[in-house]
Amino acid sequence: MSKNERVRKAFDATRALKLPDEEVKLVLKHLLKLFDNNWEPIEAEDYRALIDAYFELKEDKGKNGCEDAVVEHGESGKLPKRLRLPDPEDQVSFRKGSTSQVSSPKEKKKRIVSLQQDVTFLNKKDSSSSGYSNSCKKPQQQHVTCEKKNSFQIIPDITKGTENVEISLVDVTGKKELPKFTYMRDNIIYQHAYVHISLARLADEDCCSGCSGDCLSVPIPCACAQETGGEFAYTSEGQLREEFLKACMSMKLEPQEHHFVYCLDCPLERSKRKCKGHMVRKFIKECWRKCGCNMQCGNRVVQRGITCKLQVFWTREGKGWGVKTLRDLPKGTFVCEYVGEILTNTELFVRNSKGSGDERHTYPVTLDADWGSEKILKDEEALCLDATFCGNVARFINHRCFDASLIDIPVEVETPDRHYYHLALFTTRDVKASEELTWDYGIDFDDHEHPIKAFKCSCGSKFCRDKKRSAVQVGL
Repeated sequence: MSKNERVRKAFDATRALKLPDEEVKLVLKHLLKLFDNNWEPIEAEDYRALIDAYFELKEDKGKNGCEDAVVEHGESGKLPKRLRLPDPEDQVSFRKGSTSQVSSPKEKKKRIVSLQQDVTFLNKKDSSSSGYSNSCKKPQQQHVTCEKKNSFQIIPDITKGTENVEISLVDVTGKKELPKFTYMRDNIIYQHAYVHISLARLADEDCCSGCSGDCLSVPIPCACAQETGGEFAYTSEGQLREEFLKACMSMKLEPQEHHFVYCLDCPLERSKRKCKGHMVRKFIKECWRKCGCNMQCGNRVVQRGITCKLQVFWTREGKGWGVKTLRDLPKGTFVCEYVGEILTNTELFVRNSKGSGDERHTYPVTLDADWGSEKILKDEEALCLDATFCGNVARFINHRCFDASLIDIPVEVETPDRHYYHLALFTTRDVKASEELTWDYGIDFDDHEHPIKAFKCSCGSKFCRDKKRSAVQVGL
């Protein structure tokens, strides 16, 4: 649908309520900026967001005298405070154990935009009856009754300005408590995890100190491409090469066809049973500080951070919060890294035993992609990522069995040992704007002895591995 057609339909909806086009135009323009030109939340529920925003404006304008309640035109600064676009320096902070709070020192402006009223419209057949139920009378308009309901909640940027792009959060139901967590752009050690980052540990053969500019522009791949068979994992457009992505997806979809290694003393199975095996996965090795290339090198995709326009939203399928893309994403596009606290498996066990109850929004990730290279791992070397209390947008990405739109790939950046690595999420296919992003967590729903307990799957995939729940869904 073209932009002009969308605008026409929006005006048709507001004209049915006798709302002036010029006044609606200002509010519509503001909402498009707020939603980054994404029409879906505006069009949802018969343009509820647009109509709510209009009456919020009318309410604020009418506070000092209903007879003079006239909408001003011009910049967003003339909008009521709750509807203004936030200043770039304003930040939102999620803190553990508390509701979301504004972190601006003087709280001059709020970055949480809450449309406080849900409006119920009662069109009267008697055209002589006019005005608003809040006593603000305006001639030649149908009667409108405003009933106070749940808020329409918007957070323009949950990243607190730490990412390259803003990531918004939208709850069109207005019924859900905003998630409690601290947004972090990078992984951080919780307590005892051993992550040794040092230039001295990077041997000359592990970097490309002789390179300059963009490593992908030279005819012969540099030393950093050795990990991926002498060819870089990325194309010049910044996406994964088709062959590399295909190989990674095969490991995810057909694990039985690939090589597994077994720990003599598995960190996950200590004092219980033998190691069930860990797949030897493909890694991407990116250039880093000791390399001679610059930060725009084509082999520095993950470390440059998020560039996709994403939005956190409340799903309608019982999955809680989810993440959608606001732009079309080609196959092989880097979306985001899974960021969280770096814990040892013992620390994770202790944390789980204390119980986070219903507060858990995430599923911990075990960094076991190279555990088999050593016979015995010390506890501080057997690491995992937990984004329950600290993390980035990836903590909201929902699981989907088998046919998810994202795949996780280990990425080596600043340390040559693989006790610690980055877990990057790439698209497995072309993804359309407004489509929810999903990722297969790799959960074995039948393994009831695993230290990380599986949840009840609601992915909706016909390939769902949660057999009991799938049987209920199909009525078996």
